Amino acid sequence: MPPWNGAATSKALLERAEAVIPLGSQTFSKSRIQYPEDSPMFLTHGLGGRVWDVDGNSYVDMVCGLLPVVLGYQDPDVDAAIRAQLTNGISFSLATELETQLAERLVELIPCAESVRFGKNGTDATSAAIRLARAFTGRDRVAVCGYHGWQDWYIGSTTRNKGVPKAVQGLTHTFAYNNLDSARQLFIDHPGEMAALILEPMNAVDPAPGFLEGLKELAHAHGALLIFDEVITGFRYHLGGAQTLFGVTPDLASFGKSMGNGMPISAVMGRADIMREMEEVFISGTFGGEALSLAASIAVIDKMKREPVIEGLWRTGTILADEVGKLTAAHGLSDVFSLVGRAPWKILAVQDHAKARKEAIKTLFAREMLRAGVLFLASHNVCYAHDAADINRVLTAWDVALAKVEAELATGRLEERLPCPAVMPVFKVR
Repeated sequence: MPPWNGAATSKALLERAEAVIPLGSQTFSKSRIQYPEDSPMFLTHGLGGRVWDVDGNSYVDMVCGLLPVVLGYQDPDVDAAIRAQLTNGISFSLATELETQLAERLVELIPCAESVRFGKNGTDATSAAIRLARAFTGRDRVAVCGYHGWQDWYIGSTTRNKGVPKAVQGLTHTFAYNNLDSARQLFIDHPGEMAALILEPMNAVDPAPGFLEGLKELAHAHGALLIFDEVITGFRYHLGGAQTLFGVTPDLASFGKSMGNGMPISAVMGRADIMREMEEVFISGTFGGEALSLAASIAVIDKMKREPVIEGLWRTGTILADEVGKLTAAHGLSDVFSLVGRAPWKILAVQDHAKARKEAIKTLFAREMLRAGVLFLASHNVCYAHDAADINRVLTAWDVALAKVEAELATGRLEERLPCPAVMPVFKVR
């Protein structure tokens, strides 16, 4: 691996960007507040499972655009579909056949999908699902579990609720994952007022036996709808989403991220009688039928049907998780570092140490991973293009980073010696 060139150009560009862009980025998780100081902040290009920054450093990308890059950068099939459509146009004055072609594929694959509408990001899809549920049930309150985007109806229930009216905040209620009683209590506290339960069907841990089935039974018993937020799980765990993997069909579902291999597209789908509310409910966007993203999504789905893409995500994720387990044990850090969740999306869990907070430990670890040639945020966001060389580079980086953490913990002064402030989470939802 070539030596790390530092981040001088990135630092200068960040200063320039922050003069005209808050945080210098469009996304919290891609901004300086989520990476150690002197980290790369700007990329120039990607190829396969790797990316390059403005200082010329190359990295195996374990972020993959926050999960949308499921096939890899510059995937030839997706790029060819985009180029072919580009010769015909991007956004049109009426619908194109591409919308129907993609919707038909989703109806074929996703158990709950009888009807489909498109958006540009996950927040579009989850927010549309909530509005549909409220329209269909005639109720206002919703129960949430997990992360569901930046719109008022959800983000008002988190610590990042600045700017959200109190009246809106009061309509959203949280329940605990794998705790059916916590969801049941919401219906007891607000009888006849709940429009829907929305949750990520799977994140850091598996659903307990009967949990998803119990939520569906609970919601329906009280006249509410069950919504699965599959923005992450869709087209990553199974071609039919987590609802196929776990055998529980929701009333509505939201898909996104992996749908377009990096192109901006999402979808809300579900029972036809609920989706028909869109004929009256105003959910409408100029770019919902933007053709390049539709063409890309069709190419992604067709490739996933044709090739063992998702099987590859499981295989790569499993290899990394197994080998990381051996490395953490070898460095005596199994009580500090672990990977949770399923293989296609393993999430890093860091525990406090007697001599250092978990935030400081995680910051040092991330800093060393970057310098060892791995772009890493908080999880293994594997893609189909990650090959054996990429896996080896990631594992070598883990070895180097763990050795550094082990040595610093041994001094008893890890936080004091940390060369930058500890990175703190934006907010906790999982």
